[in-house]
Amino acid sequence: MKPDNLPESFSPLRDLDWSPINIGESIASVWRIALADGTAVFLKSEPLHALAELPGEIERLNWLTSMGFKAPRVIDAEQGAEDLWLLMSAVPGRDLTHYLDQPDTFVRAYAQGLKRLHALDTTTCPFDHGIDARLAEAEARLEAGLVDETDFDEERSGWTAGQVLDWLKANRPQPRQQIVTHGDASTPNILAVDGRFSGMVDCGRTGLADVWQDLALACRSIQYNLGSEHIAPFLSAYGAEWDEARYRFYCALDEMF
Repeated sequence: MKPDNLPESFSPLRDLDWSPINIGESIASVWRIALADGTAVFLKSEPLHALAELPGEIERLNWLTSMGFKAPRVIDAEQGAEDLWLLMSAVPGRDLTHYLDQPDTFVRAYAQGLKRLHALDTTTCPFDHGIDARLAEAEARLEAGLVDETDFDEERSGWTAGQVLDWLKANRPQPRQQIVTHGDASTPNILAVDGRFSGMVDCGRTGLADVWQDLALACRSIQYNLGSEHIAPFLSAYGAEWDEARYRFYCALDEMF
């Protein structure tokens, strides 16, 4: 369904072919819009509120594309009375949920994409997603009632968001080297063409953090989509060793977002 509050500047898109993108758990709405020349663009909308992620995503996409990384290019952005809007270019390829019948390819492309992102120059990245910053944002989201307690992983089923936050504060790992991380490195956000990494989407949480910010969510996503036996091959392809404490911490941290 097309939005009925589309900004006037986007009105030329109204008569084109729109397809909603329903994968993912964000409160934002996303549509793929087919253009007359056979290409497509993507439109993302988020309710306007103090903790909205779309303004930050715009900044991060502009930075990623300036670094030559394969991510959507910002075409236009608008702020309406109640919503924020972001029009983006398409990234070539299909997300890794289309490779579930090719686990070796899935794992290889996943590792390839994260290694490329994590190799970006940290000295030019202005976005802090270290533990202090993330816990502060988690607390703000808790106070604003934005944490979905019904969607917690089985390990934390029945917990309140406050209990999760208390656990995080009591179990925070020691700080380590910070690298450029995606922040939500789950399967639908990693794309591939012909089995090779082609780009990343949904980059609103990109920033400097511990490598396990991404590895934890990737391992959880691999376990969910392929099975736990594929975690070791993924870590081997990436070049990392299993870290139980950091895995548990960053999966728990993700509950707050």
